Amino acid sequence: MGRGDLTNDQWAGLELLLPRGIKSGRPPVWTRRQLIDGIRWRTRTGAPWRDVPDRYGPWDRVYDLFRRWQRDGTWGRIVTQLQAEVDAKGLITWDVNVDSTVCRAHQHAAGAAKWGTCRRNRPAGSRSSRPITDSDAPGAA
Repeated sequence: MGRGDLTNDQWAGLELLLPRGIKSGRPPVWTRRQLIDGIRWRTRTGAPWRDVPDRYGPWDRVYDLFRRWQRDGTWGRIVTQLQAEVDAKGLITWDVNVDSTVCRAHQHAAGAAKWGTCRRNRPAGSRSSRPITDSDAPGAA
């Protein structure tokens, strides 16, 4: 069992929420627990699917289970049920925290060029937009 794999207690709670297989016949080579641990490994590390370790099964089988359950809404249902169970026990605090370090301003707020607006041209020969006075002239004391 890897460091981030599900414990036996976690698996026992999760297994009850999983959809039942409808196929009969030959047992699967890779257990659902291995495949789900592979999905969890991939989402935790952010690695490409092809880099899922072999102990979790073939990467394409892990991806297939993830994608199939994503399309039919199984993951959303599992998360909702887990949140409801934990919330009923009073173990979730529903606080919202917004960190301003990750908020970005719109590009126009940062002084980007605005197309379609008319800017006044500066007078020829002037280096700034403010008028020059006698005290600004070179050599003025």
